[in-house]
Amino acid sequence: MAYYIIAILAIAFDQLTKFWVLRSFELYEVKEIIPGFFNLVYVTNSGAAFSMLAGVDSPWRHYFFLGIGLVACIGLTIAYYRLRASHRGYGIALALIAGGALGNLIDRLRYGSVVDFLDFYLGSHHYPSFNVADSAICVGAVLFLVVNFLQERKNTRGVA
Repeated sequence: MAYYIIAILAIAFDQLTKFWVLRSFELYEVKEIIPGFFNLVYVTNSGAAFSMLAGVDSPWRHYFFLGIGLVACIGLTIAYYRLRASHRGYGIALALIAGGALGNLIDRLRYGSVVDFLDFYLGSHHYPSFNVADSAICVGAVLFLVVNFLQERKNTRGVA
């Protein structure tokens, strides 16, 4: 049950922040928050992470990303049911990843692209803009790796 609650909370927070951005910003508008480090912006991404495949001019690109997102969410839910008994952290991690994937999938269905608005940079180096869904995916992935590492250490110690 916690898996679904965490995923729904990730989706809700993602969609609420995007709703605020869509209502408060014009496309490509930038608001400097911490000079030299952080801006809020309104940009869209029709590609994958870091705008991969965004330049591909094919009507199938949109359906490809919708399909990948849907398959990923199904796979994450199956993984949750298989791993949930071994460590609670797996459920939290997979829920964050699934919630983030669904948050971006909702954008693709509603707008044809993903709304990004968090813009970090140092000097002239900009990290690609991202959103709350992307953050949930990254935090979930790191948590999954940490839990997996801890489980492997636990299993290795139990063998000796």
